[in-house]
Amino acid sequence: MKKILSMLLTLAALLAVALAAPTRSHAADPDQVISEVRGGVYAHDISFWSFHRENGADINGEVLFVSPSFLETVWSPRPHLGATINTDGKTSFLYSGLTWEYDLPADFFVDANLGLAAHNGKLDTDDSNRKSLGSPVLFRLGAALGYNITEKINISLQFEHMSNAYIANPNEGMDNAGLRLGYRF
Repeated sequence: MKKILSMLLTLAALLAVALAAPTRSHAADPDQVISEVRGGVYAHDISFWSFHRENGADINGEVLFVSPSFLETVWSPRPHLGATINTDGKTSFLYSGLTWEYDLPADFFVDANLGLAAHNGKLDTDDSNRKSLGSPVLFRLGAALGYNITEKINISLQFEHMSNAYIANPNEGMDNAGLRLGYRF
């Protein structure tokens, strides 16, 4: 438990440093901190990179922050904080990281994200309805294809994968996918 708390405090400190840095000049308001909020529903633990074991749907919420100027050297990703809550009492998690977004023609966009997640799932279990995730903190990566309905409102298909990248054993990993609605400030 101390290890999880230490990692979450480190994530919070890194996010605080990122938010205290000057923001990119194209932000609508120079004092703006929050860039966008997103929320949606996911299919939990789908078979993609990993295999399906846990049931239920997930409710997801995420806050994306304005990219601080020091991240311009890595293509100005936006820091994010989010939560994915399983409606069946299985693995839920809090996460933090960076999101890179690129505009495509005809109001479409893609994004990629990378970060860490702290979960309440099982580390090692014989329960055939639960994943053995091996570590309390996992790497989280994802991608989305979205469409800008208006200048402020978008919709996207999101995929996310979490695992310990074989740093711990076992490493069954977990994949979720779903639909999210976003609002840009």
